[in-house]
Amino acid sequence: MGSYVLGLQEIDQTQVAVVGGKGAHLGELSRIEGIRVPAGFCVTTDAFRRIMEDAPSIGDRLDRLSRLNPDDREAIRTRSAEIRLTLEGIVIPDDLAAAITGALAGLGERAAYAVRSSATAEDLPAASFAGQQDTYLNVVGPAAILQHVSRCWASLFTERAVTYRLRNGFDHRKVHMAVVVQQMVFPQAAGVLFTADPVTSNRKVASVEASFGLGEALVSGLVNADAYQVRDGEVVAKAVATKELAIYALPAGGTQEQAIEPARQEQPALTDAQVVRLVRLGRRIEAHFGHPQDIEWCLADGGFQVVQSRPITTLFPIPETGDRANHVYVSVGHQQMMTDPMKPLGLSLWQLTTPRPMAEAGGRLFVDVTQVLASPANRAGLLEVAGKSDPLIGDALRTILERDGFIPSLEGEGPGEPVPGVAPATIGTDPVLVTELIGRGEASIAAVKRDIRTKSGSALLDFILADIQELRRILFDPQSHQVIMAAMQTTWWLNEQLQEWLGEKNAADTLTQSVPHNVTSEMGLALLDVADVIRPHPEVVAFLHDVGDEGFLDELAKLAGGQEARDAIRAYLDRYGMRCVGEIDITRPRWSERPTTLLPMLLSNIKNFEPGAGERRFEQGRQEAWKKEQELLERLRALPDGERKAEETKRMIDRVRTFIGYREYPKYGMVSRYFVYKQALLDEAERLVRAEVLGEKEDIFFLRLQELHDVVRTNQVDDELIRRRKEAFRSYQTLTPPRVLTSDGEAVAGAYRRDDLPTGALVGLPVSAGTIEGRARVILDMAEADLEPGDILVTAHTDPSWSPLFVAITGLVTEVGGLMTHGAVIAREYGLPAVVGVEHATRLIQDGQRIRVNGTDGYIEILPAT
Repeated sequence: MGSYVLGLQEIDQTQVAVVGGKGAHLGELSRIEGIRVPAGFCVTTDAFRRIMEDAPSIGDRLDRLSRLNPDDREAIRTRSAEIRLTLEGIVIPDDLAAAITGALAGLGERAAYAVRSSATAEDLPAASFAGQQDTYLNVVGPAAILQHVSRCWASLFTERAVTYRLRNGFDHRKVHMAVVVQQMVFPQAAGVLFTADPVTSNRKVASVEASFGLGEALVSGLVNADAYQVRDGEVVAKAVATKELAIYALPAGGTQEQAIEPARQEQPALTDAQVVRLVRLGRRIEAHFGHPQDIEWCLADGGFQVVQSRPITTLFPIPETGDRANHVYVSVGHQQMMTDPMKPLGLSLWQLTTPRPMAEAGGRLFVDVTQVLASPANRAGLLEVAGKSDPLIGDALRTILERDGFIPSLEGEGPGEPVPGVAPATIGTDPVLVTELIGRGEASIAAVKRDIRTKSGSALLDFILADIQELRRILFDPQSHQVIMAAMQTTWWLNEQLQEWLGEKNAADTLTQSVPHNVTSEMGLALLDVADVIRPHPEVVAFLHDVGDEGFLDELAKLAGGQEARDAIRAYLDRYGMRCVGEIDITRPRWSERPTTLLPMLLSNIKNFEPGAGERRFEQGRQEAWKKEQELLERLRALPDGERKAEETKRMIDRVRTFIGYREYPKYGMVSRYFVYKQALLDEAERLVRAEVLGEKEDIFFLRLQELHDVVRTNQVDDELIRRRKEAFRSYQTLTPPRVLTSDGEAVAGAYRRDDLPTGALVGLPVSAGTIEGRARVILDMAEADLEPGDILVTAHTDPSWSPLFVAITGLVTEVGGLMTHGAVIAREYGLPAVVGVEHATRLIQDGQRIRVNGTDGYIEILPAT
């Protein structure tokens, strides 16, 4: 049929660039034995490019479109409408029109057809673009077909399609449009089949939606559909909807809504046997493509025909295993406050750092807890620790255990190994141990900084691999672990005993304010000290408001007071510049690499605080903790056996204040070491760029550490591997990782299961006591923080890099977190009421709303506008 037209039987899934995603999938579907696809052809992207070449000034218009902000809806609407009008106005050249009408003649000129857009960036594993372009049904006659082909070309520039491309980084010039022309099917019923449950992501559960007539009624949301779930060849759930309308084809062309007679409205569109048969067809399609599918189907003359199949792009990947056994995985990211995907270099370094093997999926890491759950000897310990650190994880694990047969129970075994972190602490309260641990850690970091300077090439990689063993030795030093566990267990003891004895909830929250040796809370207070240096110099302050690039520190010395300001910022970066958001990933940009990240916080401190605020803040917290201690001890002494209780409580308060600050130090030491490694590796990458081995330094981020070792040794790299990994990483960024994932692909959501909350309250985990009201500031990017005194920070999660913001807020709400995660520790240190683990907090709470945070009982109330 020539380069402008290809029959479906000539097409396979490798031809996306020629026939678009939809066309390639339909061509491939038509090759699967037993799958019926309506006959048709594709008008190729060669035809589209020919039309674009004939469009006047189209290049300039595309350039202007590419420069638009994806949130500027009015400009997008105007510019895209201009391009559509231009494309629809172009007369299709005679030879191109002849190719299309010739293909029609072979199928039947007077038959009815569906004319459907098929873009080259559509129905891809990483981006479905579903619903972005147009489909026209029941089109009759060559003239009408040609007109609707032009409309499909133009639909590449609908407002929604342009906005989607802008948001997802697709170049308008590189996305082309093919058009699928298929014989119409006039079905009794139609609908959608998902070969994995779109709600839970369970790959073993297929979901079917069905309605009478054409499937457009269902896809457009015009009608409620019958819903079925199928597992292992059986319908396991069914809900038959009341179907008042259907869309049917008209004899002369086009479609029309029609009312369904009352007697049929509550009849199922499919029998159970038909649903099971449809799912079997879906499983065949899924097996062919190797990925769960979103399939549009029609039932006509007793048989199913498939009119579209695309990958389901919203499913979180499943860790690969070498067996078919059931597995349960717990997210590492939810424990580390880093739910974003990590690049391969970051993943491999983290896995080398931690002693426990981890599964990998979607650019995230997971711990396989199947064996622990199967062991009665170990299960209770895991559930206790998980429940205390993140109740949603704990509840999700209990939900899985309640399912018969998913986790086999290893009954009759001997006592298991204790779960790390639950052994009793027998440590005293000597603060010398903490200072010794910190001293040893800092000496080790100084040594690696000194020794790494002489290393390059393979010797550098060998040095880093060897030094990771030293890092592990420090991180998992038994004394260090004992100090951390003593602090955690003492915190739990204080909260439990003081609630039992005095009815005092979360007493340890106040008692742990302004403790010594907390490097993360010190970091926030130290930025207040930097603000004190800069505040007296208005010229410097004005300059910092307008900084545009990362070289601003070199410019400061030219200003009055600039030398002092530069020295203060550099001293801060020398101490804390290895930190950043998502710092467990070595590839993330550090504050020392992007010091502009600190400027919003620094300028907020200059504006909102008086000189000496850092020291006053620390002393205020210390006094509040001391007063709380005296009050509690006095109340305890008034109880029966009060002297003993007070004496034991005093010993526990001394212990927690001695050790709780150290909780933050091991991660600080690890991140410090990571930054030393990173700087040396980027220097090596620069050499590889000069040698034309790498295209850019950051390419090393998409290699695992051992792969980078091989590249350094051989001076050869697999460019295609790096390209594929960059593409995969972009797709992973669109996914939300689950707290708990099974080998069936099911994301198991836990619940708080509480009924003692005010109506409409958002529930979470109380991690820092107190109640506060204020303006919610929903902030997803720390670099865009604009806080005023009295604001309450609402965000997805915080890690130590967010701590400097805590000095300017009065409360904290996060979607992810636990009792001993960094945000909770620092909130208690600063005396901020805080609730973490609040599902969808950043969507349910609007920026600027007044809210009440109850950090004692763990909920948030949205207050009426005043």
